[in-house]
Amino acid sequence: MTRKFRIAFLLALSLLLVSKESMASDIQLSDEAEIIVLILDPTQVELYSAFGHSAFRVSDPTNRVDMIFNYGIFDFDQPNFYLNFTKGKLYYKLGTGSYEAYKRYYFREDRSWREHVLNIEQADKQAIFDFLINNAKPENANYYYNYCYDNCATRMRDVVDMVFEDRIKYNYTFASDSMSFRDLMDKYLTYQPWGDLGIDICLGSQIDETANGFHYQYMPLYLEEALLTAVLQTDSTTVPVVASSTTMNVSAEQPTESGFRPIHLFVILFFIVGLTIHRGLKYTVNYRFVDVILFGVTGLLGCFLLFLWFGTDHMSKYNYNLLWAMPFNLVGLIFLLKKTKSDWLRYYFLGFGGIQVLLLFFRELLPQVIHFALIPLVLALAMRSFFLAYTLKKERDNH
Repeated sequence: MTRKFRIAFLLALSLLLVSKESMASDIQLSDEAEIIVLILDPTQVELYSAFGHSAFRVSDPTNRVDMIFNYGIFDFDQPNFYLNFTKGKLYYKLGTGSYEAYKRYYFREDRSWREHVLNIEQADKQAIFDFLINNAKPENANYYYNYCYDNCATRMRDVVDMVFEDRIKYNYTFASDSMSFRDLMDKYLTYQPWGDLGIDICLGSQIDETANGFHYQYMPLYLEEALLTAVLQTDSTTVPVVASSTTMNVSAEQPTESGFRPIHLFVILFFIVGLTIHRGLKYTVNYRFVDVILFGVTGLLGCFLLFLWFGTDHMSKYNYNLLWAMPFNLVGLIFLLKKTKSDWLRYYFLGFGGIQVLLLFFRELLPQVIHFALIPLVLALAMRSFFLAYTLKKERDNH
């Protein structure tokens, strides 16, 4: 979604929703008014807070206005909340509130945050304020949340772009490392290994596209970086977009590494599978519980990934994790548990094992990142599949 498209979308939206007269708020901001961008640092308390947060503050002592405009609000009571969440069509909205209440809440949360006063003229202050007031009306406030293209940070970026148009110039040197959307997520998930694994499994190759400087701003800290290095063209000169910055709080939080990580689980599973294969070859024992776990879980997961791909808007299309989490594993497991085995079953496990070997060798060439912690699981699937193909052939030959 390009910058021009987003700007055009917001302009069209504002024109369609209201007339020019109704867009204006009842308050005319004074010369003392400030438009302030609030940036909250990530915190590891919850997965959703690991990426940080952002909001607008409008402060005008003359008019006794000190408001927060927050695009990161969602309502558990909205109709069909859980169904919409599952389908990837969750409504977020622009919420408003008192700055003092906001400040008290985040002080209690011990969140690190900074405030950046925008270096803009009176007409631009009023334009941003009027747009936010109009956008916060109940009929306008809701929007479909998207991880990468439409969230609390991108909405703020688009408001700024809509008001300033071609007058704002960004310095995108901070995006010279050309990371993908997934890479940018991973930067903030060091202390959330299980959340990182879940994201890497459920979100498909769409988020492995390389992001440009404009798209980096879907992360609040990069929105902050963009504004701090941007300049604004006025009638007579060029000025920094940010006039001043204030650090409001520095959190005392000391993130800790998760003790038990996904790699530990899958290494343990790998050795359990290896042990059962060794004992199966030595004592001719099946250990079917291993097959139920391996092929039952991966088969069910594959069905879930297909649902995410075709039934939701979760950016889960073209998911190459289906190479190891195959829904067909459920079919193979069902026939494996039957007393009489079909001849094709041996070829299924032989082919599935071969796919796992190819996946291990060519993982880096795929257009999607396969999480490193999954390597022991893929190895275990390959080993068990070849073992099953061998035992099925042996059973057939003996009959």
